[in-house]
Amino acid sequence: MGFAFSNDLTLDSSAFAAEGAIPSKHTGEGEDVSPALSWKNAPAGTKSYAVICHDPDAPLISANGTYGFVHWVLYNIPGDVSALSEGCGDYTQGKNNFGNLGYNGPMPPEGHGQHKYYFWVIALDAELNLPAGLNLWQLLEKIEPNATAMNRLIGTYKRG
Repeated sequence: MGFAFSNDLTLDSSAFAAEGAIPSKHTGEGEDVSPALSWKNAPAGTKSYAVICHDPDAPLISANGTYGFVHWVLYNIPGDVSALSEGCGDYTQGKNNFGNLGYNGPMPPEGHGQHKYYFWVIALDAELNLPAGLNLWQLLEKIEPNATAMNRLIGTYKRG
């Protein structure tokens, strides 16, 4: 199976433009708080959402065949929600690749150049009430049958 659908779901942030630089406030070099996000045009029948942030440019390959670095895994977001405030601590936090629950922002290795950070919103047709602490790959396995739409917002960051 897998995610294969076209949709009108859009994701935006008041903190940065698509393909724009992520302010240092939202990185490991700043306050390290998640950026405000908002989405619209979810499919009818959406019951919940998940939000993730992944850096595919990170030089990390795991034994299970996954790649990149996961910065945020957030889920069990109710279907009537269409925005996350800056520094969002609501809903259910999964585990990032720093080994923490919640958001830890961009912090690419020194001298590694600019990385792209993919913020994804995924619309689901069910309330799955998943437990806290899932990593990205565990989450995707559990939500894949219920995903009805997804889209991304890409931001960039380069260590100063």
